[in-house]
Amino acid sequence: QLQASGGGLVQPGDSLILSCAVSGRTSTTNLMAWFRQAPGLEREFVAGMTWESSPMTLVDESVKGRFTISKNSAATALYLQMKSLKPEDTAVYYCAAQRSLGYVTDIQNRLRIGMNYWGKGTLVTVSS
Repeated sequence: QLQASGGGLVQPGDSLILSCAVSGRTSTTNLMAWFRQAPGLEREFVAGMTWESSPMTLVDESVKGRFTISKNSAATALYLQMKSLKPEDTAVYYCAAQRSLGYVTDIQNRLRIGMNYWGKGTLVTVSS
């Protein structure tokens, strides 16, 4: 199971940290990511990371330099540090995980395969 938390109402320019708690069968995963869905729009990728044999991090261009993805050493918690928030960052943020594929490939390919586990989202509203 995945459970995201940390959302809320903030002003433009503020910072916020989202957390995602990982438990149960999701412990076999080695790719975790954040997605978001703004009102009326499709869900989009925000940031992802892999670990174990070939650690990789990928951050969408729209948030690069402002958002940082990280996890704890046990991979039981995923974080998204968000800085310089903008109104266009307003969305429901979801954490997701993918089980190990048994081979190494880049995150873009792994995203095309699809995520195995999704958590309920947490709403981030950026407004003055």
